[in-house]
Amino acid sequence: MEARTSRGAPHAVRLAKVALHDRVAWTKKMDAGADPIQERRPFPSDEPAYARRRIGRQKRIALVAHDNKKRDLLEWVRFNRGTLSQHLLYATGTTGEIIQRTLGLQIVRLQSGPLGGDQQIGAKIAEGEIDFLIFFWDPLEPVPHDPDVKALLRIAVVWNIPIACNRASADFMISSVLMREEYERLLPDYEHYRRRIRGEQPG
Repeated sequence: MEARTSRGAPHAVRLAKVALHDRVAWTKKMDAGADPIQERRPFPSDEPAYARRRIGRQKRIALVAHDNKKRDLLEWVRFNRGTLSQHLLYATGTTGEIIQRTLGLQIVRLQSGPLGGDQQIGAKIAEGEIDFLIFFWDPLEPVPHDPDVKALLRIAVVWNIPIACNRASADFMISSVLMREEYERLLPDYEHYRRRIRGEQPG
């Protein structure tokens, strides 16, 4: 093991020098006023590569809340009703029914969370049909579909969409100037991963 480590050290040092050079070049670009959103890849030596996906002015927003958090979400939606009414809203079954009945907002209602609603939202995120997620989940109460909850949060991170998991983060998100603008989010290119699971050699 020591011999392998010794032989690998020069290569590791070269990689570290390349990474440092790339980051220095990136910093100089930013200091010169370059727009990081217009750069295809933040650091040339990093993998995976990044593409861009446009989020329009009208956002497609998923609203999800566990039972003990539904009141919090309802109050948050009521306070931000004017802003949310300008966007396309999705929600899992019970949450969507409560918001629609109480506030009169138009909502695309999916299945209840335990019946597959979280998985439906995750699939729409993967297909590029949902732009960001408001998910008031309960950290103190176990739920029967906990694997679905974790899968939904994971898929939101995989596809780099904005996520708010409590009222404070949701307030910051909806107050952002980006809510009124188009936005190009960096989208990881997972082709290298797809090739690996197919057993193909990188080329």
